Amino acid sequence: MGDPTVSGVEGRKAEHLELSVNEPVEGASGPGWADIELVHEALPEVDLEEVDLGVELLGRRLRAPVMIAAMTGGHEGALEVNGALARAASRHGLAIGVGSQRAALQDPELAHTYAVVRETAPDAFVVGNLGAAQLIDQGAGRQLGLADARAAVEMVRADALAIHLNFLEESVQPEGDRRTRGIANAIETLAERLAVPVIAKETGAGMTRATASRLRDLGVSALDVGGSGGTNFAIIERMRAERQGDDRGIRLGRSLAEWGIPTAVSVAGASGVGVPVIATGGVRSGLDAAKAFALGATMVGVARPLLQAALEGDDALDRWIENFLEELRTVVMLAGCARPAELRVRPRVIHGRTRDWLDQLGYA
Repeated sequence: MGDPTVSGVEGRKAEHLELSVNEPVEGASGPGWADIELVHEALPEVDLEEVDLGVELLGRRLRAPVMIAAMTGGHEGALEVNGALARAASRHGLAIGVGSQRAALQDPELAHTYAVVRETAPDAFVVGNLGAAQLIDQGAGRQLGLADARAAVEMVRADALAIHLNFLEESVQPEGDRRTRGIANAIETLAERLAVPVIAKETGAGMTRATASRLRDLGVSALDVGGSGGTNFAIIERMRAERQGDDRGIRLGRSLAEWGIPTAVSVAGASGVGVPVIATGGVRSGLDAAKAFALGATMVGVARPLLQAALEGDDALDRWIENFLEELRTVVMLAGCARPAELRVRPRVIHGRTRDWLDQLGYA
């Protein structure tokens, strides 16, 4: 899937897609769902078909609380994948995010690999995407600003713009942008001046309650916690470093493969700050999603399993989504609830490593 003849950002995006699909790119520690037990209600008093999975996100009503998480774009191999994911979002009433749009801002001929999402799913809730690191001067390459953010929104006619916080990835990546000073001011400017809401999105290292509060105060409208336990970009960038013979990236990627705050812990921390929380990072089943809702998530984001299904075709995507939603609906009913948001006030048991995290961070 990756094309060694393609260079720069476009080639990197192709490599990310290839490695995400084909290689073992998840850390060993996990997202924390295994440490969370939901409590069975023997007298649920709610029919399965009465369970309502609908949710409101930033003023839009969705049929299910699932976002097809930002994954790809910026190379020709992404066109078919994004089209398939967009069709699935439209069929099932899900939100969908695109991958970082920097490649298309640098080379407008790549814009169609992102725009296909809106063209294919005209009524979907679509989230655009830019990297936070590119919003400040890195000393090389073009710094992105408000005009670029507006262009990214227009490219996919986005309902919101995600600013992704991928500093773990940038730190390991051979070509990474490693300056961070000024990020907060740049995010605040976009939140104040863009015509659409801004979502702050971590990409695999999670966030604390204090960081979630800071981001809220900067004006972001929602938080995608992107916790550790799912697709791990330290591992992906280590694999890319191995291909390039980059000893620095190999060393850091190995050392930092388990770096980050587990998704379950990140959700518990962020859920009390007063903005919608999207739980992304190792959500692999409807039961995982239910546990995220019990911790206070508004939505869940799913990336790698849907990417793999998309490469098999629309039928495989539909089966995966339908099974996921059936499991979520069943768990909600078995916990005695009529909608996922009610899980947060139902009993639960938390133990193991996740309990240690919650206790020591003061989230319990």
